[in-house]
Amino acid sequence: MFTRLFFMLFVFCSSFAQLSAQAIVYACPPCNSSCDELRYDHPGSCSHCGMALINENEIDQPMKIAFFLQPGVEILDFAGPLEVFSYAGFEVFTVTKDGGNIISQGVLNVQPDYSISNAPEADIIAFFGGNGSNSSKDSEVIDWLKRQEVDYYFSVCTGAFFLGEAQILKGQTATTFHSALDELERRFPDTDVRRDVRFVDNGKIITTAGISAGIDGALHLVARIRGFNAARSTAYYMEYDKWVPGEGLLLGSENPYDTLPGRAELSAYEGTFEWTDGQQLGIKFDQREKSLVVILPSGRLPLFYSQKDEFTDVDGDVVRFQSDDTKKVISFTVDGRNQVFKRIK
Repeated sequence: MFTRLFFMLFVFCSSFAQLSAQAIVYACPPCNSSCDELRYDHPGSCSHCGMALINENEIDQPMKIAFFLQPGVEILDFAGPLEVFSYAGFEVFTVTKDGGNIISQGVLNVQPDYSISNAPEADIIAFFGGNGSNSSKDSEVIDWLKRQEVDYYFSVCTGAFFLGEAQILKGQTATTFHSALDELERRFPDTDVRRDVRFVDNGKIITTAGISAGIDGALHLVARIRGFNAARSTAYYMEYDKWVPGEGLLLGSENPYDTLPGRAELSAYEGTFEWTDGQQLGIKFDQREKSLVVILPSGRLPLFYSQKDEFTDVDGDVVRFQSDDTKKVISFTVDGRNQVFKRIK
C-alpha cells in the first residue's frame, strides 16, 4: 500500500514539475536598462520601465524591418534610421527591386539582402527619398508593397510617394521633404499634407520630413514600440543631441511621452551631490530631453526614470534616491557601489 501511495505521489510530483517547467515566463522587452534581467510569472507591465511584458521566448525574435532601397536613394535617409533601429534591437534587412546592387547618391555601392521576389515577411516596411518621387511610379514595386501585411509603414523624405501610390496615405495626414510638399499634395489630393513638421504619426503610418528628420521619426517609433528609455538610450549612444522627444504631429492613440514625469516631479532630484574621489556631480532637468541628466567633469550622462525615487544609469545600474522626513531628497545610492552619496546643495 505504501509503495503504491509513494508511486502515485511520485507521478503527481513529476507531472506538476513538468507543468511548472512549461509555465510561461514573462519579461520586459530589452530596453538597455537593469530591468532587462527581470522575470515575472504573470503578464502585465514591467515594474521598472512600464513596458508591456512579453513571453520570454519571444525576446529573441526582434521586430523585422524591411528597408526598400531604389537607385539614387539618399544615404542619410536610410543610414540614419538604420543606425537607430539596429542599436535599439530591431532586425533590419534591405530590399531592392531585382536584388541587384544600387548606387546611393552616385557614390555608395549598396548590396541588398533580397529582391522583392524573395524578401521575407517584415513587421515594418520603410521607404526613403532620393529619386523616390520617380521610383515610386514603378508598378511592380507598388504591387509588392500592396501585398505586404505589416504593423507599421515608415517613410523618410520622398519615400512617402511610395505609400501614396499604394493608396496607403489615402485619407491620412503626411509630410515629406520640403521641396516635394507641393508635388505630394498635387499627386495625392486625398492626403492632408503638412508642412513645418519633423514627422507625422498616424498610428500605423509614420512619415517624416527629409534626411535628418528620419532619425527623429525612427527614434519616435522606437519610443512607441520599446519605450521612451530605449529611444533616449539610442539617441545617447548615437551622440544625437538634436532629438526633441515628441517633436512631431502625433495623431495616433499611442503617445509614448504622455506618462513621462514632468519638470515639477523631477525637480526634487535636482542639485549637487557628492561623487567618487572627492568629486561632485550635478543633476538637472533637461528641457529638450524631458528628463534628468547627470553633469560630471567628463561630460553629461542621461539618467533613465524607472519609478518614483528610482532611475537607471547608462551602465544599467539602479540609482535610488533617499529623502528625509520632509520628503526632501538628501542622497542617492548606486547598485554595486557600497556608498551613500549625499546632497551638498
